[in-house]
Amino acid sequence: MGRVGDVTAAESGGSVVRRILLGSQLRRLRESRGITREAAGYSIRASESKISRMELGRVSFKARDIEDLLTLYGVAEEGERTALLGLAREANVAGWWHSFGDVLPGWFQTYIGLEGAASLIRIYEVQFVHGLLQTEAYAHAVVTRGQPDAPCAEVERRVALRLERQKALVSERAPRFHAVLDEAALRRPYGDRAVMRGQLKHLIEISEQPNITLQVMPFSFGGHAGESGAFTMLSFPESDLSDIVFLEQLTSALYLDKREEVAQYERVMERLQEDSPGPEESRDVLRGLLQLI
Repeated sequence: MGRVGDVTAAESGGSVVRRILLGSQLRRLRESRGITREAAGYSIRASESKISRMELGRVSFKARDIEDLLTLYGVAEEGERTALLGLAREANVAGWWHSFGDVLPGWFQTYIGLEGAASLIRIYEVQFVHGLLQTEAYAHAVVTRGQPDAPCAEVERRVALRLERQKALVSERAPRFHAVLDEAALRRPYGDRAVMRGQLKHLIEISEQPNITLQVMPFSFGGHAGESGAFTMLSFPESDLSDIVFLEQLTSALYLDKREEVAQYERVMERLQEDSPGPEESRDVLRGLLQLI
């Protein structure tokens, strides 16, 4: 990908992961010493909720705060302190998506950072084609339908943001992307006939990419494991970071990382992949739908 300022998208995406990693390490250090969040907050002139946000990786870090917390937690070894402070500096790198702050809700910024840092992205979608697979024309139709009163300039900004996210799929450090699209997402029209034909052709072409696996869950299968609706699973190269399930809602999102919850979604994803036609058969489904438009 191209550079945004002096930082690549992959690096700025990684900053979100580093915030989460540093936060989890700070939490483990605090708990190992039996120190409450309230006491930790007092030591850095902050509230208990500030410590909670730091440990969840939802805020940037001040070097002075990290130094004071490490001292409180009894981390005296210089190498360990230096490593954690370095992680804090890397975690504060601004993401490329910050320039889209005018059209990007705060709760979605975390997701974009995680998406950009993931080594494996698995999705199930039922309402429409997933954003990472949308053509510009289809994305324009989706945004317009979802934001009917938005000015043209805002619609264009939202579409541009979606196209910028897609660059990760063809970058040097492209993640593996495994998508299961319900047939409903492919039959529901967004835009006119030309837009839908262009979208289906794009799916056929992009599914040939070596890092992309695309499957279609056909109506003919009947009821299936994805009954709870769309979801995204993100996996990361960092061994300290667990898989995350992302559930988007109308005005917010859920990020699930508890092992037992992630395991349930893992089983659903595996069943969807097993029950859907394979990649080549799914391309045949797409070609069949294309002939109907």
